Amino acid sequence: MLLDSPTTMAEMNEVEVVVAHRERATVRVGDVFLKIDADQARTDVEVAAMAMVPIPTPEILWRQPPVLALAALPGTPLGRLGEPSVAPPAAWAAAGAAVRRLHETSLPPWPGKSQEEVAAHLDAECGWLVANSVVPADVINRNRLVAETALRAWTPVFTHGDLQVDHVFVEGDQVIGVVDWSEAGPGDALYDLATLTLGHQQHLCDLVAGYGTDVDLEVIRGWWSLRSLRGIRWLIEHGFDPSPEIGVLSSQL
Repeated sequence: MLLDSPTTMAEMNEVEVVVAHRERATVRVGDVFLKIDADQARTDVEVAAMAMVPIPTPEILWRQPPVLALAALPGTPLGRLGEPSVAPPAAWAAAGAAVRRLHETSLPPWPGKSQEEVAAHLDAECGWLVANSVVPADVINRNRLVAETALRAWTPVFTHGDLQVDHVFVEGDQVIGVVDWSEAGPGDALYDLATLTLGHQQHLCDLVAGYGTDVDLEVIRGWWSLRSLRGIRWLIEHGFDPSPEIGVLSSQL
């Protein structure tokens, strides 16, 4: 099927597996990214979100379920979790400004996760971490208390929902594009800011300067703990190294 598309026939010297697990896979062929997802509802959200947001996103080349073909973005990721970011402060500020434009966009028509859903997921993940001795119990318990700060009422905004640092592409001090919109929806603005600075806490001030409004740093810290606690089991079960997230939990103490 894929070889019939003229888009994928160019520059087919090799196929690079970007990410692959039981739920989805992304491969790169030349200047084309092919996203294969077992749940087409996630792809529906991704396509709809990219059409709505006021910030640059990859060009959709074609879609033939379960495959979505996207054009590669120029530039480089703002950073990677577990590695120092070499992007200048101005690039982090530009990312903050782009996130602010996103958050000022009208809400999408589909629902987001409620505070109750987030809290229930956190409880389940903390229970699993304790039962399986993945992280010391005192680290889990203390981060669980920090995470409570994020579990307060918030005014929903249009959030990316998975704004990892390597999902934002920059050239110099300009944001070229933002990828991976399958978790987009109404949510807490500070969750996006916390996700983007997870493991890169030293760049939070630059990001917030570009965002252009005061933020509650304790809530940001709460989301750092909460996202890490919720993500470790998924990473382990899908064959990924959870060391960066565990490192974040340790640094919170």
